[in-house]
Amino acid sequence: MDVAAWLRGLGLERYEAAFRDNEIDWEALPSLTEEDLRDLGVVLGSHRRKLLEAIAALHGKADAAAGRASAAPAAERRQLSVMFCDLVGSTALAARLDPEDLREVIAAYHRAVADGVRSFDGYVAKYMGDGVLAYFGYPRAHEDDAERAVRAGLGVIDAVGRVDVGSVKLQARVGMATGLVVVGDLIGEGSAQEQSVVGETPNLAARLQASAEPGAVVIAAGTRRLVGDLFEYRDLGAVEVKGIAGPVPAWQVLRPSAVSSRFEALRGSALTRLVGRNEEIELLLRRWARAKTGDGQVVLVSGEPGIGKSRITEELERRLHAEPYLRLRYFCSPYHQDSALYPFIDQLGRAAGFAREDPPAARLEKLEALLARAAPPDEDVALLADLLCLPCSERCPLPNLTPQRKKDRTLDALFRQLEGFRGRPLGRPDLARAARHHRRARAQPASAPDRNVPPRIPAALDRPAAG
Repeated sequence: MDVAAWLRGLGLERYEAAFRDNEIDWEALPSLTEEDLRDLGVVLGSHRRKLLEAIAALHGKADAAAGRASAAPAAERRQLSVMFCDLVGSTALAARLDPEDLREVIAAYHRAVADGVRSFDGYVAKYMGDGVLAYFGYPRAHEDDAERAVRAGLGVIDAVGRVDVGSVKLQARVGMATGLVVVGDLIGEGSAQEQSVVGETPNLAARLQASAEPGAVVIAAGTRRLVGDLFEYRDLGAVEVKGIAGPVPAWQVLRPSAVSSRFEALRGSALTRLVGRNEEIELLLRRWARAKTGDGQVVLVSGEPGIGKSRITEELERRLHAEPYLRLRYFCSPYHQDSALYPFIDQLGRAAGFAREDPPAARLEKLEALLARAAPPDEDVALLADLLCLPCSERCPLPNLTPQRKKDRTLDALFRQLEGFRGRPLGRPDLARAARHHRRARAQPASAPDRNVPPRIPAALDRPAAG
């Protein structure tokens, strides 16, 4: 900006010559002091005060600009899971709906997608008409961002299908890819400003979304490798995508899998040799030896994510494969933080052999057969059925209790259910043997546990690092 024009704007054009003769340019203007103005011949009073206030305002603008520059995030090289979501048939909707009605439909669709993304700590980067771009791994990274992205995609498909917008039935489709990108550059201005992502990953995610069927979540090979067997898939083979040389492998995600252990789902059965953990394994074996004599032991294995806690418990099980023992596994989950008893709910469901397609009545029958092994009170059956959101049977009605009393009784029932395993070693706890054991237990009449046999301490209480 010109200094002379600035002075004229203040109504002090009489000082233009003095500023020009002393070579006061726009860069030097903010550094002028009251003494400098006196030397320039600015009269004491309103003129000098007005100039000092105007110079102070220049300082404020400079500081604000510097603050905005420093607050702007620097671009980063990150591994991201990028999700593109698109509303199926939006062009046909626009042709038959009034613009105001269409606006309500699109707004409801955007809310459903945004809620689904944010529930898994994703970041909605951009709305593009009927499309939504989301990042998982930026601005905050998690060890399981690929899994979060896939769970969010499945949740979005379900949420969009349940959106109530009158007679309109909405469907979405999702494409997803994981890889290295550069993210964080600010492009655009004002309301159009956004943080861009540069790399092949977003392009691949967009192409997979375009090739997906309505109501489908399609993922690329990078995402598939990271989520392992945590989900069930349909192999789509090699898909031709525009702009990418050669076909790329793709999978449609159907649903979360029934695999109980995240470690098994992500690592599979082919484990590398355990190195450098001899001291920890020996400690666990010593505790196991004491437990077998009836001296109960508890060992807490803790550490940072990825340090090898689950691998140690797998190694312990391998060392004990020839001994009789009972393994009970309770898994926490970052996706069920609102359910304090989720590990027990999950374990009971797995032990009872719940199948995904089982109706509530069938699940209740399986739960009663499982609990009958320990001959619990009828109240325990009713409380645990209620914990698993199953209807109570006529044989075991749910007692009328206050919420706090109900919570206390439910915890007592869980303790009694655990105590019912005393003296019942199962032998090697592979899945097939455990399934056979549960089937035999359901087929045979229940008997009281033998209290004369020393208790068997669970060999491992697995807990993933997240949650």
